[in-house]
Amino acid sequence: MRVLIIRPEREATALATALAERGHTPVIAPLFRLEFLHPPAEFSAALAACQAVLLTSANGARALAEASEQRGRPILAVGDTTASTAEGLGFSAVTSASGDGAALAELVRERLDPKDGPLLHVSGREVAADFGDLLQPAGFEVKRFALYDAREETALPDSARAALEARALDVVTFFSPRAASVFASMVEDAGLTANLHGVTAVAISPAALAPAAGLPFKAVVAAERPSRQAVLDEIDRLAEAPVQGQATMSDTSEPVPPSSAPPPAQPVPNQPVIVRRGLGVISAFVIGVLAAVIVLAAALISLPFWPQQARDLWRGHAAATPPTPGIDLQAVRADATAVATAAVDTARRDLTARLDDLEKRLRAVSATAAERPTAAPSGPDPAVADLRIRVEALEQRPAASGAAPAPAPAPSNVEAEKEIAVLTREIAALRATLGALDQAVASQRDQAKALSDAVGAKNSGEQKALVAARASTVIGVAARLASSIDAGVPFAAELNLLVPLVQGDGKLTEIISALQPYAQTGVASRAALEAEFPAVAKAALAEDVADDSYGERLLAKLRGLVSLRRVGDVPGDSTEAKLARAEQALHAGDVAKAAELVKSLPAQTNKATAAWLAKADAHLAAKRSLDQLAAYAVNLLGTAR
Repeated sequence: MRVLIIRPEREATALATALAERGHTPVIAPLFRLEFLHPPAEFSAALAACQAVLLTSANGARALAEASEQRGRPILAVGDTTASTAEGLGFSAVTSASGDGAALAELVRERLDPKDGPLLHVSGREVAADFGDLLQPAGFEVKRFALYDAREETALPDSARAALEARALDVVTFFSPRAASVFASMVEDAGLTANLHGVTAVAISPAALAPAAGLPFKAVVAAERPSRQAVLDEIDRLAEAPVQGQATMSDTSEPVPPSSAPPPAQPVPNQPVIVRRGLGVISAFVIGVLAAVIVLAAALISLPFWPQQARDLWRGHAAATPPTPGIDLQAVRADATAVATAAVDTARRDLTARLDDLEKRLRAVSATAAERPTAAPSGPDPAVADLRIRVEALEQRPAASGAAPAPAPAPSNVEAEKEIAVLTREIAALRATLGALDQAVASQRDQAKALSDAVGAKNSGEQKALVAARASTVIGVAARLASSIDAGVPFAAELNLLVPLVQGDGKLTEIISALQPYAQTGVASRAALEAEFPAVAKAALAEDVADDSYGERLLAKLRGLVSLRRVGDVPGDSTEAKLARAEQALHAGDVAKAAELVKSLPAQTNKATAAWLAKADAHLAAKRSLDQLAAYAVNLLGTAR
């Protein structure tokens, strides 16, 4: 299945890797840019006083890890993905509710006592439900802190637009109501609503699908459990068999209370699902065999209308290759192509000879008609010359008397009229003969065109099948390259998979050449660049000396020993302000903006930032080439259709 992923970049990459491992083709088009927010002043005290932290998304776990170094607080997570993310970030006491917001609230009521202290809810700026309202009847106090924000993109990403325009998608996934709402709005603004008729919506919960219920999806499917694994299982089931109607759904990236979820039977009407599969190499081969069989059948049906030489060639070939129990399909296709090509060539030669003969005869008739013979008839066509002499004799009779013509006797008039009538009939017969010759020529041309079209249709079908198989292979390799680049590991083996697909393609050659310098060693991942940046910023501040005064040198030494600098969205053009904004851009996943800010620092900081900038530039160059490869693959899919 070709699956559109609209989650933020980090989650989209993880989901794309899981889909590629299952044999699906991911198309990544994030609709949000994740940005971590600085915690308010009272956050540290609230964290120290709470008895447990509630996490309703994996981004909440990452935001908590950014905001505090504490890892020992008890964590109650909404689902298994959020729990595993928290454990990977070093939190030691993590418990998963394995459900939605209601399941997390029930877990709190079962495990915790309101008397042991308040709860702290780490969330995004926008939430689907307030745990204060859910847990207040049980006596719990919940303090919510928004530590991250998912900023919406202004328009539908190019990768999603291209895939929808080419009708190259089978599935679109929704993990939150907000994502569904933004997707619906962007698709309507782009005028691509009608392109969703062949797409199945797979949602993690009924609430996650409700904002997109008005879109004309082919069908809607829900996860049996509110987890990413359940969504992957639903996509696998779509690839295996048709899905009828709408299944039960539950889960979202933010909790949704039962009271706010729409009835399961009402989000969108039941619609039948027809599974759309990608075209693999085996399918391309089968289509090629079917095309060859169709060409053979067409040849047998049209055999009586072939020229004699083509029929003789066909019969001789057929006699020379009797059927055997073990048929080589490749040999059959090659033989069919050779026979069809030979038949077309023979027909063309025969038609050319006949046309040349007709042209010679027409030129002879024209030359004869242009002559005015005075003696015995001569020329290539004696009958036409004789007719010409007889007509001229009739025309000259009145002039032979010398004076004004007198009325001729009646018998002479009758005889002249008979001769004129005979001549008229003979001329009409000649015209009919020429018309019959023209029709014969036209018929031969039509037969030749039919044979040529049959061969062209076969070649066109095979070409489309090969292009589709090529596009699917490129998309699979692109997904593997994306995983390697995001992990910061070498990707020479993955890049070598593209070499057999070049076949003189200048664009693909350009992309491979751009990635080749980084293949053996890999490029630094975004996480690695972010981890190295504090040390780079510290060194850059230490070297930012305005003059050689003793005070400035002493200040540089102190900056090299003690890391004292501001962070966040610090205004101004000072080195410290630019470093702060660059670090904030890295937290938000915008490596390009961070690199641009670092490059704008004073020249004296170049020594401290040069190595980091080289890694950042390599990362950005690899990502640009990967984006070009993904767009190239989507364009190939559109061409194959």
